[in-house]
Amino acid sequence: MSQLPTPNFKLQTAGFRRQLAGRKRWGRVFAALCLLAAMVGLVVLAVLIVDVLAKSRGWLDWQFLTSFPSRKPEAAGVLSALAGSLWLVALTALFSFPVGLAAAIYLEEYAPSNWITTLIQTNIANLAGVPSIVYGLLGLGIFVRTLGLGRSLLAGALTMSLLVLPTIIIASREAIRAVPPSLRHASLALGGTRWQTVWHTVLPMAFPGILTGAILALSRAIGETAPLITIGALTYIAFLPDGPMSAFTVLPIQIFNWTSRPQADFRNLAAAGIVLLLVVLLSANALAILLRDRLQKRN
Repeated sequence: MSQLPTPNFKLQTAGFRRQLAGRKRWGRVFAALCLLAAMVGLVVLAVLIVDVLAKSRGWLDWQFLTSFPSRKPEAAGVLSALAGSLWLVALTALFSFPVGLAAAIYLEEYAPSNWITTLIQTNIANLAGVPSIVYGLLGLGIFVRTLGLGRSLLAGALTMSLLVLPTIIIASREAIRAVPPSLRHASLALGGTRWQTVWHTVLPMAFPGILTGAILALSRAIGETAPLITIGALTYIAFLPDGPMSAFTVLPIQIFNWTSRPQADFRNLAAAGIVLLLVVLLSANALAILLRDRLQKRN
C-alpha cells in the first residue's frame, strides 16, 4: 500500500511553493526595472538624436562636405577631418587585422594548453577593457617620442591599432572556436595538414564572424577622440593628407573643436558633424551585417 503524504511533507511543499512564488514575483519586478532602465536610455538617446538633427538642418550639405575648416561658420566644412578619418581607419585596419587574426589562429589552433597561454589570454581580455586614454599615453611615449613619428597619421594609426587589437583577437577567437570540431577531424582524416585545415576549412567557416568583429572594432576607432588628442592630433587642418607621415585631424576632434567655440553657428556645425559621424558608423555596421550574411549564405 502506498503511504499517504505526511503533514510535515505538505507543509514543506506549501513552503516551497510560497518561496517559488516569491522568487517569480521578484523576478518580474527585476525584469520591469531592467525594461524601465532600457526605455529611459532609449528615450534619452532619441531626444539627443532629434536635437542633433534639428540643429544640423540646413548645415549638412555638399558645401559642408567639400570645404575645409574656417573661422567663418558659413564657409566651414569637414573635408579634411573626413579624409583624415578614412586614412586613419584604413591604416588601422592594415596594421591590426592581420596581427589580430594571426594571434587568434595561434591561440586557438596551435598554442599548447598551459599557464603561459592562460596568462596571455587573460591579459588580452583585460586589455579589451582598458580606457582608451591609456592607449593614447602609450602611443605618445612609444610612437610619437621614442620612434620619432611625430603627430602623423602613422602614429595615430598605430595607437588606434593597439586600442582595437584585443577586440579583434577576442572576436576572431570566438568565431574560430564556433567552427565544429568534426570539420577539422574530417580535413585531417583526408590527409590535410594542420595549416591546410585551418586555411581551407576553419577560416572560410569562421570568416563572417571574424569580419564582423573587425568592422565593429574599427567602428570604435572611428569615434575615439581621447587617444588622438593625447598623441597631439591637430584641431585645424586646411589640407588633405598626402601620406602616412602627414599631419591630420579626424571627425571627433573637429566636432570637439566646434563645440568649444562660443558662437551658436559652430554648435550647429558640430551637430552636422555628429550626424555625418553617425552615418559613417551606421554604414560600417550595416556593411558588417551585409558581408556576414552573404558569407554565411555562401558557406
